[in-house]
Amino acid sequence: MELHDVWFVLIAVLWTGYFFLEGFDFGVGILTRLLARDRTERRVLINTIGPVWDGNEVWLLTAGGATFAAFPEWYATLFSGFYLPLLLILLCLIVRGVAFEYRAKRSDEHWQRNWETAIFWTSLLPAFLWGVAFGNIVRGVKIDQNLEYVGNFWDLLNPYALLGGLVTLTLFTFHGAVFTALKTVGEIRERARTLALRVGAATAVLALLFLVWTQVDNGDAKSLVALVVAVLALVGALAANQAGREGWSFALSGVTIVAAVAMLFLTLFPNVMPSTLNEDWSLTVTNASSSPYTLKIMTWCAGVATPIVLLYQGWTYWVFRKRIGTQHIAADAAAESLH
Repeated sequence: MELHDVWFVLIAVLWTGYFFLEGFDFGVGILTRLLARDRTERRVLINTIGPVWDGNEVWLLTAGGATFAAFPEWYATLFSGFYLPLLLILLCLIVRGVAFEYRAKRSDEHWQRNWETAIFWTSLLPAFLWGVAFGNIVRGVKIDQNLEYVGNFWDLLNPYALLGGLVTLTLFTFHGAVFTALKTVGEIRERARTLALRVGAATAVLALLFLVWTQVDNGDAKSLVALVVAVLALVGALAANQAGREGWSFALSGVTIVAAVAMLFLTLFPNVMPSTLNEDWSLTVTNASSSPYTLKIMTWCAGVATPIVLLYQGWTYWVFRKRIGTQHIAADAAAESLH
């Protein structure tokens, strides 16, 4: 296996890790409006991801940086062609981070409600737009002989990509609902399990349609295996949720995300961005990659830094592993929610 193939796999792993972790992160943000009934419950939801949301975004930064260094042509074409949706995602992530930090700076109800609204929308929009973006990457876009994107914004809003956006939106919401059930106690835990069942049913229909469509268009035996694993894991997650086994349900919903993302990258390889104008103009792991020397240096750096990051992030989740509920919210904060 050549180094550019290795880095294609590593970038796929980074995106998989990002969607697994930021997926429930986005889902919890969406649930602040769909599940929480008052400010105290919204604070419980926010507190479940409070210690980890910024660490989850490190995976996005690493995936973007790795793409820039290992496949500069892919990075340039992707970020120029998808400029508007990626800019919107970036703005959402910025506002979302500010909302988490500034929401509790004042006890004023209007102040907190505005930041909570920002958390909801800046979680929902990226959850949808990431599916649209990856749907277009897998489907292919208008790339000319100079390896440049020559389409427009409206070309990205095709039925396949929009379906991909609905899949990521519902899947992340389901993942977040299962995570909420795993991390909370009391009534909010029960309502999270009920909502997870409803959202999960919708997710199963949309995901099956999207993955079968992907398999028919670009799939092979390996991607078919990933499809089967994704579907079985999602069904298992729903069954475990129904049985009250939140840990198993969360693990299986994570497997669903991992298998689905793996399937997309399996159908993509050896391309990184197919051209719908001419197959010979597609960006591949060969014509879009950096020099072998650059990839070699990157491999050594990744081999040293990656285990340290994984150990630290794993330690963070272990420290903040306990469940929380409305009874753990300070009395003054609970009282404020009644005004």
